[in-house]
Amino acid sequence: MILTDTAIEQAIAEGSIVIEPFRRECLGSNSYDVHLGSTLAIYREAVLDAKKHNAVDCFDLPAEGLVLQPETLYLGVTEEYTETHRHVPFLEGKSSVGRLGIDIHATAGKGDIGFANTWTLEISVKQPVRIYAGMPIGQLIYFETSGESSVPYSRKAGAKYTTRSATPIESMMFRNWDEGNRCWK
Repeated sequence: MILTDTAIEQAIAEGSIVIEPFRRECLGSNSYDVHLGSTLAIYREAVLDAKKHNAVDCFDLPAEGLVLQPETLYLGVTEEYTETHRHVPFLEGKSSVGRLGIDIHATAGKGDIGFANTWTLEISVKQPVRIYAGMPIGQLIYFETSGESSVPYSRKAGAKYTTRSATPIESMMFRNWDEGNRCWK
């Protein structure tokens, strides 16, 4: 089941959902609009390697916006910090953003119970488009779960994205590679 606006507000009041900053006007009938933070990142290397740490360069979006180019992967971040303790959050792009040819995530649209952070966005565009810090970029939809989670994301031993960050976080896939055993974990 998807939470409605009143159920989202009730979960916030109970502390099982945290959205900072929370702005009532961003609450839709069954979702919450999130906004593009002021920092983007791009990978330094043209060829990425899943077994290695791929460094990024972070930069602030200028006030006049930035024109994104096709065939470049940009990492963005939401202005909003969120926590979910009993629900599964899904991040979807807003239709107005999609109609500009902007994709905000390649595969990482689902969060986990226990996720507590800003959302890193994997942004790509179909044609050049100017974006701005603070623009609505996506919407969070919350699903009810059945049963308690035995190990929420924040306590999971292999969780790679638990350090609170106001900047985009690059892929940590390399942490899944076990060099000693020469296999993926």
